[in-house]
Amino acid sequence: MDFKLFKEMLKRTLLVTFTAAVLACQASPKPQQLVKGVSNIVPDERQSLVVKEVVGLIENYNYKKIKLNDSISSLILDKYIKDLDPYKYYFLASDIKDFEQFRNTLDDDFRNGDLSAPFYIFNVYLKRYNEWLAYTLTQVKSKYDFNQDDTYVFDREKMPWITSPVELNDVWKKKVKYDLVNLKIAGTTPAKNVETLTKRYENLKSQAAKVNNQDVFQTIMDAFTETIDPHTNYFNPVNAQQFNEDMARSFEGIGARLKLENDILKIDEIIPGGPAFKSKLLSSGDRIVGVAQGSGEFEDIIGWRIDNSVSKIKGPKGTKVRLKIIPVGRELSSKPVIIELTRERIVMEDQSAKKSVKTIQSEGQSYKIGIIRVPAFYADFKAANAGDPNYKSTTRDVRLLIDTLKNKDKVDAIVMDLRANGGGSLVEAIDLTGLFIDKGPVVQVKDIKNNIEVSEDTNSGVAWSGPFGVMVDRLSASASEIFAGAIQDYGRGIVMGTQTYGKGTVQSSIDLNRLVNPSILQRIAALVSKDAKTTIKTVNGKEGAPVQLGQINLTMAKFYRVTGSSTQHKGVMPDIQFPSLYPLNKIGEDTEPSALPWDEVQKSNFKVVADLNPLKPELLKLHEARMANSLDYKTLEQDIADVKKREGEVSITLNETKLKAERDSLEAKSLARINQLRVSKGLAPVKKGDKIKKEETFDFIEDESLQIMADLMRFTNPNKAELVKVKAGFN
Repeated sequence: MDFKLFKEMLKRTLLVTFTAAVLACQASPKPQQLVKGVSNIVPDERQSLVVKEVVGLIENYNYKKIKLNDSISSLILDKYIKDLDPYKYYFLASDIKDFEQFRNTLDDDFRNGDLSAPFYIFNVYLKRYNEWLAYTLTQVKSKYDFNQDDTYVFDREKMPWITSPVELNDVWKKKVKYDLVNLKIAGTTPAKNVETLTKRYENLKSQAAKVNNQDVFQTIMDAFTETIDPHTNYFNPVNAQQFNEDMARSFEGIGARLKLENDILKIDEIIPGGPAFKSKLLSSGDRIVGVAQGSGEFEDIIGWRIDNSVSKIKGPKGTKVRLKIIPVGRELSSKPVIIELTRERIVMEDQSAKKSVKTIQSEGQSYKIGIIRVPAFYADFKAANAGDPNYKSTTRDVRLLIDTLKNKDKVDAIVMDLRANGGGSLVEAIDLTGLFIDKGPVVQVKDIKNNIEVSEDTNSGVAWSGPFGVMVDRLSASASEIFAGAIQDYGRGIVMGTQTYGKGTVQSSIDLNRLVNPSILQRIAALVSKDAKTTIKTVNGKEGAPVQLGQINLTMAKFYRVTGSSTQHKGVMPDIQFPSLYPLNKIGEDTEPSALPWDEVQKSNFKVVADLNPLKPELLKLHEARMANSLDYKTLEQDIADVKKREGEVSITLNETKLKAERDSLEAKSLARINQLRVSKGLAPVKKGDKIKKEETFDFIEDESLQIMADLMRFTNPNKAELVKVKAGFN
């Protein structure tokens, strides 16, 4: 849901701005408890303001209509501690006992903008983490007996907190031994293993030293908001920008993916079509050691956090950036090459909808089927609102793909692959459904006042009127479930896969700067700038501009299918089900303790396109007959069984011989299965370590889904003539 729609909802709920005098009336925060032996990280005024605003938004406009109290405070504390130390590697029992003083006070603290307690907890965590790094670095060169029958407990979640530093040191020492035995089994020399592990731990130490108060605040807010519900999330300014770029499938910059390697920013990939690609001045592996804006002075970025470096390189299209580059293959001490690039808007095509075409044989007939892979429901709202006629969106991309599949590829059917599609824009889910149905309701939305709004496809006509299928899995969520549910409810196609995630809630993305008086932002900017001894800048780097507060995705409504059933918790149940690659008891909305329940509303006024229900038992019968003789299916079931068998494991042997034997056995078993499948498909077997070509990989779920589509076409269209008319037929 975009901000425009959010503002309309706020009008209906009579929102009153509650930040006009926030600085004047705020309570004085408690003094920050300091932790000895660590550089204490402390909150700033903008974070104080943000947490107060988020409390107000949650208490007044979250769908749960929940008020923060001592019970919520207790849950937040437990969630925060678990997020920091899920497997009990760092905190001592005495630390946990110390944190009990905050169990019933976080609700009042957050309401007052007081973050001293969770920052104190984080500083204790940071101290323990640094102690772990210091200790492990002293243990790397120790002599270890890899023939000893000891074990390393890697999952201590259900075990008690460790009471003494000596016992904690023993856990850490076994972690070092585990890292070393893994390297030893890989075949490298002891000296090389010590060098590798030392560098690894020193790199972790370097990264820990770069943690700032925005990182800490993000962790605190994650624990806070996810305690309320799994999908109310706060994003600090850097993460908010990344979230919006992911949604838009575009960003403004030089067109390169970057990574940090040993404190040096390195080009990981050049994006085709971007400034870096067109200039031919940069290559994968080049290192960036300095950045300058336009004709300004260079800043040395060696040792910087990657997000800080990236923010210097990105920028508005049309602006210039200069880079100091050490080309790949040259020593870091060599003279840098200076290049200048003009930033552009980069469209991430590899993360957009794509098509492929497969021809299959079924019962003596040949069928050409188009597959459209949609990774998310994305839309570049910024470009759309600016009037860009070529703005990026899922529906626009898919419409073009359908046109090609229909008119150039001449396909007989289309399958939409929504596996691992976690959702995105509600508007795109509705518009995309409209490509396959001719007008009508797509989804119902119930707001915090229990008002129900029916969102419809209002565009006449369809882009594809032929046989249609949808592939889903456990990671298909939110907008994916709206689309798949609507296709199923209208009888417009067959849904194939596993039960979906079950996310049936609506979030509104709210820029917190829009809710706060600009004069307050200016005052906070001055205070933060004074504390940090630096100039506060916006994401775009304009000096003197108001400080950025980030954004919150606030749960404000629930989704319901046109039948009245919620997608919450239950998700969408496919017409033809496959075994789930993902554990249903660990992944899904019904595994989230703070998730909203399933319920129903009244059915909306919609007319089915076709009644496919009489065909489904026959499709299932044919599917099961194939599966009974399918090596792929048998292999899939064996893989799932092996994963379930390993689910309960919490420890691993540190005996080199036993560990290697276990690994070799698993690898041999996996390789045997792979080769059995390859031989069955006419491919040569591979040996251990061989790289399998991309064109030689196979997707059993996709292949069987196409066979199901062929069955559907044989039943509804046996002579490739007009589809059988059931009620209104396929539109």
